[in-house]
Amino acid sequence: MAHTASPTDTSPDAASVNALNAELLALHPQAVWSHFAHFCRIPRPSKHEGAIRQHLLDWAASQGLATEVDAAGNLLIRKPAQHRPASTAPLALQAHLDMVCQKQAHSAHDFERDPIHAVVDGDWVRAPDTTLGADNGIGAALMLALLACRDTPHPPLEALFTVDEEAGMGGAHGLQPGWLQARRMLNLDTEAWGEFYLGCAGGLDVDVREAWQPEPLPTGHHALQISLQGLRGGHSGVDIHEQRGNAIALLVQVLHDLQARCRLRIVELVGGNARNAIPREAQALVLVPQAHAEALPDALALWSQWLQQSQHGQEPGLTLHASAVPSAHLAHRPGLAPWPAQQRWLQALRASPHGVHRMSQAVPGVVDTSNNLGIVAWGPQGAHVNFMVRSLREAGNRELAAQLSALWMLAGTTPEISGAYPGWTPAPQSPLLQHCEQVFLRTFGCASQRQVIHAGLECGLIAAVYPGMDIVSFGPTITGAHAPGEAVHIPAVAQCWQLLQAIVREA
Repeated sequence: MAHTASPTDTSPDAASVNALNAELLALHPQAVWSHFAHFCRIPRPSKHEGAIRQHLLDWAASQGLATEVDAAGNLLIRKPAQHRPASTAPLALQAHLDMVCQKQAHSAHDFERDPIHAVVDGDWVRAPDTTLGADNGIGAALMLALLACRDTPHPPLEALFTVDEEAGMGGAHGLQPGWLQARRMLNLDTEAWGEFYLGCAGGLDVDVREAWQPEPLPTGHHALQISLQGLRGGHSGVDIHEQRGNAIALLVQVLHDLQARCRLRIVELVGGNARNAIPREAQALVLVPQAHAEALPDALALWSQWLQQSQHGQEPGLTLHASAVPSAHLAHRPGLAPWPAQQRWLQALRASPHGVHRMSQAVPGVVDTSNNLGIVAWGPQGAHVNFMVRSLREAGNRELAAQLSALWMLAGTTPEISGAYPGWTPAPQSPLLQHCEQVFLRTFGCASQRQVIHAGLECGLIAAVYPGMDIVSFGPTITGAHAPGEAVHIPAVAQCWQLLQAIVREA
């Protein structure tokens, strides 16, 4: 549907601004940070973007800008050429509305209800206990600031705000041909200032599910909650090469060993809550035979020491501890997985790869293919595990997915491969890329860098729907995306705003 209204003041609603974080509103450029403050105020988990989309619809109406929402929930805001001929070729801008929702174990934050608590920490804006949502809220804020600007000359603009990027790229998958008129696009969803991205990995999901009839809880056992916490986590594409610890994989090592030593029984095993984030914590509710209960603390202490050593200093906050669970806590449990099912699943989890599978030969220093063991949910009546595979090559995705599927078929399950999205093939001769590089050099007096990223951008899907679309991606520096403590660099936001205006003046 389409909406239009007459123009009014270009700033966000004054009454709501007064309730926003005063520190953010004091930052430069205010045109960008005032919009980002709204993105912090309005909850926007993946698949729950309705409130933030409505805010943008209302704001666009106040600016007299035409809007459309497609069947997938994506929002398109159009702005005519400004101080440029109306016949100038249009330019698309693109960012996504949703954010990854991760929090520290002690945090009571509700991502569907609570605003993000953003703090200014020197040259950074960060969220201490949760993800910040600068990925990709700061890119969306830059787009809104440009749409509101009355001084900067620019061609006709098509600002595309997609949904569900972080949980399967559902918005980009739902795009239809003919909606965008532009044949060149700036994507604002990368996280290293001074770099222009011209290619990215594609990806897919491998999900394994199995239901079983629980068997009764055994007698003569002690119930324990074993928790592995304190890992750094991070983005399962951008950070995968850093060999950060995966809480699920590490806890599975411990459980696999204890199963062999003392026939430990697993009632529950849970870890990770985002397919595209490296799991930071995992917990298992287990039953240990009384004969082995006294020896378990020493075994866990040795495992804790070994895990710290195995991470080579990457995970200084890693903790492994166990606490007794009262028998009353188990009274409502329907049972636990049959022993053969437990053996199959624990062995398959132990054998499942996580991390870098292959480095690129075509692009030195860049990961070609990887896998993230991102989610496990194992209970008395069944289990589910998710793997997110990424590769710069479609064949790389297919190959690793086939290996994972074969492994889990040997474990007696039926894996499902879904959610495939294409990579973004680099176009080094791109006219838009050359324009961006020239503008960067003139504006900042130094050369930019070209990069290909081992992460999933929507550029590949958009290019598949709009063949020949000339796409370049850039953005300010963001650290810790997809993990609590995510931060965005304040000076880089100002530089990014300066660059965006300079690019569109001559685009």
